[in-house]
Amino acid sequence: MKKLLPLLTLSVAALAMGSAHAGKLSIAATPVPHAELLEFVKPTLAEQGVDLDIKVFTDYVQPNVQVADNQIDVNFFQHKPYLDTFNKEHKTELVSVALVHVEPFGAYSNKIKDLAELKDGALVALPNDPSNGARALLLLQQEGLIELKDPSNILATSRDVAKNPKKLKFKELEAATLPRVLADVDLALINTNYALEAGLNPLKDALFIEGADSPYANIVVTTAEKAEQEDVKKLVEALHSDAVRQQIEDKYQGAIVPAF
Repeated sequence: MKKLLPLLTLSVAALAMGSAHAGKLSIAATPVPHAELLEFVKPTLAEQGVDLDIKVFTDYVQPNVQVADNQIDVNFFQHKPYLDTFNKEHKTELVSVALVHVEPFGAYSNKIKDLAELKDGALVALPNDPSNGARALLLLQQEGLIELKDPSNILATSRDVAKNPKKLKFKELEAATLPRVLADVDLALINTNYALEAGLNPLKDALFIEGADSPYANIVVTTAEKAEQEDVKKLVEALHSDAVRQQIEDKYQGAIVPAF
């Protein structure tokens, strides 16, 4: 019996490990609207034998780090320019497996009601990550407030501003904190997920906003090894369903728009 015990113990442990992961798919997401959409498809996936384990994060770094480290299977919170920048800076090889929705990026203020009221020397808050910071600058350029050295540079920073007729001052902050500094700045460029979390309505509260044709569609991301797994494919199929399209249109009323 003593000789058989290690083999028996190993077999039971292997069986337990296999059953613990069978049909379970962990996914990192920011709260709004990503986790909300995942909660919407969770019952559908359960019917298909996939237990979706939604882990909510409020930052833009850990969801990628934990997927790259195989602590979490998939994430859903970012757009492709952000992913490309993250992969380059962290030497990771995460991949996009699906476009889901666009969150039109907007400019908000507690101090002015119309862009014409923006004073010379106004303080403008931008996200401090490269892709969203550039996205904010491109939107300011679209409104005629600044001009960039390269008008199409998706990684532009405030140092790339060639013309700034109103002498705007830029303050770069973590994207999640931007709604909380509205009282301290004249204008803040805010990602829609954080605007929604703060109770802002992008269609009503934004002074100006990207159009629905924005190239910054939010994506489902995983490792190359997991991209072809059946559970990941089922997740993508669920997120691309007519039911999700209708949910996006009904619940968010244009604040986010389907990208599939």
